[in-house]
Amino acid sequence: MAVNFNRRDFIRGAAATSALLIAARSSALAINSERKFAPVKVSRDRIIRELVGLRPFRAEGFRLEAERIGEKLFIHNYGHGGAGITLSWGTASLAVDILSEPGAAPPKPKRRTHSPQSAPRFAVLGCGVNGLSTARLLQRRYSPAVVTIYAKNIPPDTTSNIAGGFWSPTSAFEYGSTSEKFNAQFRQACRISNRAFQTLAGPEYGVRWMDTYEFYQSEEPSMRKLPGGNDLYPQSERHVDDAEHYFGFRYVRQYSTMLIEPSIYLNTLLRDFYVAGGKIVVKEFRGLEELKRLPEPVVFNCTGLGARALFADETLEPVRGQLEVLLPQPEIDYCYLGPGYMFPRNDGIVLGGTFDEGDWSLEPRPEQTTAILNSHAEIMKGLKK
Repeated sequence: MAVNFNRRDFIRGAAATSALLIAARSSALAINSERKFAPVKVSRDRIIRELVGLRPFRAEGFRLEAERIGEKLFIHNYGHGGAGITLSWGTASLAVDILSEPGAAPPKPKRRTHSPQSAPRFAVLGCGVNGLSTARLLQRRYSPAVVTIYAKNIPPDTTSNIAGGFWSPTSAFEYGSTSEKFNAQFRQACRISNRAFQTLAGPEYGVRWMDTYEFYQSEEPSMRKLPGGNDLYPQSERHVDDAEHYFGFRYVRQYSTMLIEPSIYLNTLLRDFYVAGGKIVVKEFRGLEELKRLPEPVVFNCTGLGARALFADETLEPVRGQLEVLLPQPEIDYCYLGPGYMFPRNDGIVLGGTFDEGDWSLEPRPEQTTAILNSHAEIMKGLKK
């Protein structure tokens, strides 16, 4: 099987972005000439673990809408592709907003009573990043709401725990396949989520700002903005003078974005959920009839790929991604993209970028391991030490 090192959006937009660099070169800020880049030590004997995850991808983008089934109101929030962490606060906020729409019959907030009998009750399906984010927003907006998460797996055993954690809304949909309604939801979700993560920056939640570099070898005539809009990436108009001297690539774009460490972040979200009185029921549902028997009148569906079977969503498909995690290097203080990506985290140096559509396999593939390592080793050969 051919190895595809670039995420879907990087394939279509990476080289195109170089035109922006050339057009803006006269006014852009050059990289600090004193900037030093510690090399990533890429070798097979430094691998500490290999991870394989399945992105829940829908060509038309995430599903964010209400559906009445019998006496229950289901609010769907799934299908984020490779942007689950990135968009989590945004789509959770929009999902909870649905309760205020005409016909949704939302429970009224009970902020002046502490009676458990009168508190609104919600069910959330799924305990990944979107389930936890949705549950936390329900607790905040409808305090003292009784929120119960029903999930087959909880952190650290969710798909979200396998994510790279780089804030960028890529591989979330197929360009040309989305509706105007989705496009508006996507833009709004990007901005809400970006702002939310900014307020969580720090070691407690495992969120930090990182200098990021995108590499290109050729110039293209078209121009593309960064995913979600350039205003979400500070310093996005910077370029690297003499890029080949620094990185071995003809064109390099620099900007800042956030890196979220899933193991820290999800555990802290889970802690916050418990502290606010949340409850988790570990349970696997085998069909819609079981869901209809839940005691809560409103159910938020954050099941990711599980929605394919539970709600017969044939538009949902897995997109397999394999990661190689190397021994941590505290001196690495930058990320890079293309080909593949490198994210320096406390739990290891994450190398990845595969995008295998329709592939359900969770087993690491030796040929992909070799290809990933070789690709990043080549990048390091061109890096100025």
